[in-house]
Amino acid sequence: METPAPDRSLDSRLASVQAVLREIILAGKFDLDFTVRTGPGASGTPESPQVTIELSGRDADLLIEKNGAVLDALEYVVLRAARLDEESHVKIIFDAKDWRRLREEEVKTIAQIAAARVVETGDPFELSPMTPRERRIIHLALRDNPRIRTESEGRGPERRVVIHPALPPR
Repeated sequence: METPAPDRSLDSRLASVQAVLREIILAGKFDLDFTVRTGPGASGTPESPQVTIELSGRDADLLIEKNGAVLDALEYVVLRAARLDEESHVKIIFDAKDWRRLREEEVKTIAQIAAARVVETGDPFELSPMTPRERRIIHLALRDNPRIRTESEGRGPERRVVIHPALPPR
């Protein structure tokens, strides 16, 4: 099968995603339904996803166990199987029981508390390893704070955000 061109419209990319997701739900005999919402994500920022695929049903709890690991895996497999370009991966997000929005709020709170500690102590603060999406939330949540700077360190599943005091002006 040929990889679709990266400039496909969001509608055609979304149709591919829905078709793959339906196949997985049927093949896995999951008790899941999904609805598609378009528009800005929970944060309402230009960087937030344009499409949220909300999964519901008796098996929705399975998706959010272990910090949403199955939800992350399902999203990854579906988006890859639909042969989407990397840019589309940040425009389409899967959610179940409002877990992503709640987790985003939690991660932003963690970021603000850690940043306050860095400002108070002057010492860098290393957060626990996070998914790429969670690291992005941290960077975006703190990007306008002139008293700190953030950077990602490490590799693979051990990649984490470190919050540093801002560099002194030259």
